[in-house]
Amino acid sequence: MSRGASGALLALLLLPLLLLIGSPPASAVDTLCLPGPDKACIAGTLRTDAGVLPDVTLTITDEAGTVTEVTTSETGKWNLQVDKEGTYVVKLDESTLPKDLTVDTGEVTVQAKFGATVPALLTVRTADYSASTSKFDELLQSSVNGIRLGLLLALASVGLSLIYGTTGLSNFAHAEQVTLGGMLGYWLVNLHSMNLWLGGVLVVLLCSGTGWLQDRALWQPLRRRGLGLIQLMIVTIGLSLALQYTFQLLVGARTVRVVQENPAVSEFGPVTITHQSLVAMGISIVVLAAVGYALLRTRIGRATRAVSDNPALASASGIDTDRVIRLVWTVAMGLAGLSGLLYALVVNGIKWDSGMQILLLLFAAVTLGGLGTAFGALIGALIIGLVVELSPVLGMPGDFKYATAMLILILLLLVRPQGLLGKAQRVG
Repeated sequence: MSRGASGALLALLLLPLLLLIGSPPASAVDTLCLPGPDKACIAGTLRTDAGVLPDVTLTITDEAGTVTEVTTSETGKWNLQVDKEGTYVVKLDESTLPKDLTVDTGEVTVQAKFGATVPALLTVRTADYSASTSKFDELLQSSVNGIRLGLLLALASVGLSLIYGTTGLSNFAHAEQVTLGGMLGYWLVNLHSMNLWLGGVLVVLLCSGTGWLQDRALWQPLRRRGLGLIQLMIVTIGLSLALQYTFQLLVGARTVRVVQENPAVSEFGPVTITHQSLVAMGISIVVLAAVGYALLRTRIGRATRAVSDNPALASASGIDTDRVIRLVWTVAMGLAGLSGLLYALVVNGIKWDSGMQILLLLFAAVTLGGLGTAFGALIGALIIGLVVELSPVLGMPGDFKYATAMLILILLLLVRPQGLLGKAQRVG
């Protein structure tokens, strides 16, 4: 590969990352409070099990004894920006509460730090509140959380499976594309006050562009040079490490949020879910359905499946395999970027190593469903998501919930090595 092509590849791969440097903070429109280098925020939402509590007064006292009063909004939210680090005491004025409420925690002490928003959690309950929940309610809540996680994993794992199916390559840098989607969302929406929907579209386009250039300037030349899959896999590992530490260099080790304001919450019986999660799940379903339709009903989708089944036969039949593979890289990187943006919204932030934390889950989903099978990756992702969220409810310690998913994967592969939807192949 020429120096010019190498330079072009490096420039486009780093362009979305370099945009994160030196960006000024956004204005505080529609946000609770924006901390800065010499500002800290104390914030919270006052609510009971029956709903939010507006027009309630709280007093915040600093170390010097200065008292500041704040009042909750119509949505129960409140915040205070302070210009001194240190200890602050947040106290609830119980005389401003509605009647028939019980205060469990009416006073808390927080440590304010510059550049951070510190939550102050005050607990108020109705008189008939009961903290006990049934096992069935816990299962319902965890099942919804598992489906949500599974759909987000599916967006990334479907692209990972398509790449493996058409090239045979296990892309270890795929999870960093998920992180890139969240980081770009933070840069566009948070730092530059772009509309969330418009910012989401730009995130997908930018990530898709990096996928197109990766194949054009890196993977296609390496394939034509005859590099084996082991060598190509080592390149993906190196690219993964380079991207991880680039994220850490540009953004730091902190968690960054795409949207600063606290998400609204809806309750459906025993299930509580944020509006952001509902929208993210809806977008995931629509996008996955569109990908499935394209694979089954369109000409390029049939060509993709042909290349995945037998690249040599597909090429002999007149299919431009290089064009198909480049399209797969483009779509896969766009799906991973969308997954990263939605993941950052659902979990209220993303870090430089967020992709690395879910990498094994992505490979588990692809392997469980069947290597190279897009629909298998979808089913595998949903199963992995449910297992991860349900295992703590069924008695597994929370720290081992990812290990539970790996254990189920191993047990299934002992019975069905090709995965759920994979085709059995002769070895030897």
